[in-house]
Amino acid sequence: MTRLESAADAPPKLQGSSSDPRLAAVEAQLREAIVQIAELRARDSLKTQFLANISHDLRTPLTAVITHAEILRDGILGDLSPQQMESVRGIISGGRQLLNQVGEILTYARGAANQLTLVTTRFAIRDVLEQVSTLNESLLKKKLLSLSVETEPNLPRIMADREKIAHVVGNLLGNAIEFTPSGGRVWVRASRRHTDGPPSLLVEVGDTGLGIAPENHELIFREFAQVDSTPSRAHHGTGLGLTIARKLVELHGGRIWLESDLGIGSRFFFTIPIDFVMPVDQNS
Repeated sequence: MTRLESAADAPPKLQGSSSDPRLAAVEAQLREAIVQIAELRARDSLKTQFLANISHDLRTPLTAVITHAEILRDGILGDLSPQQMESVRGIISGGRQLLNQVGEILTYARGAANQLTLVTTRFAIRDVLEQVSTLNESLLKKKLLSLSVETEPNLPRIMADREKIAHVVGNLLGNAIEFTPSGGRVWVRASRRHTDGPPSLLVEVGDTGLGIAPENHELIFREFAQVDSTPSRAHHGTGLGLTIARKLVELHGGRIWLESDLGIGSRFFFTIPIDFVMPVDQNS
């Protein structure tokens, strides 16, 4: 065995220098790579902290704008003309949309910093599906969409974070409504997932909308990614909704995926263990 082969088998030297020029060059590159990785991690941490700070600071003035607009809408300060009422409603609608997007950024920042925690309770998944469906009734009526909610009979109550499961279902249902043309159909289903592993629940949110090309199935789960990222795109958002949904599902020990193709609609699925056990370090 030559001296070069022996050195190659040993751990890389990060202190001092090697007498072999080739090994010295490799060690120098390794040191440079370590420094660059540390810098990237520091920048990523700063980015996450900035997003959290700016999102938190935006929530208060946005909430104030919405509240004052609602005061005007409710006539507390006097009657409004039809044109004024339409304008105020536009302020409220736009303000709420922006507040939701700020909330998404804040949730993403917390997830990136591993600051998301789960508060688990025992609940029926159908209650969550009906709650989220009720919140979207006005959007469904506006687009003339039909919605069906189906659950398998005698589903057991699950142990999970109800608020976060509702967030996932709400995101998927909101996307289904947004990307389905008027007159289309949207559905939400829940059933047992029959596998050899621990018992789990399977939730499906489907639509007869535009569909997603197979090559974009993984892209849409990436942070800030959108299939159409041009400024003139018809559908706007932070590009974080599905990233957050995946994070919340995975925190529960489940997984999320989709089945779709262009022109045939989309079907999003996610699984949740029926008896989720929180990791010991979940709240550490």
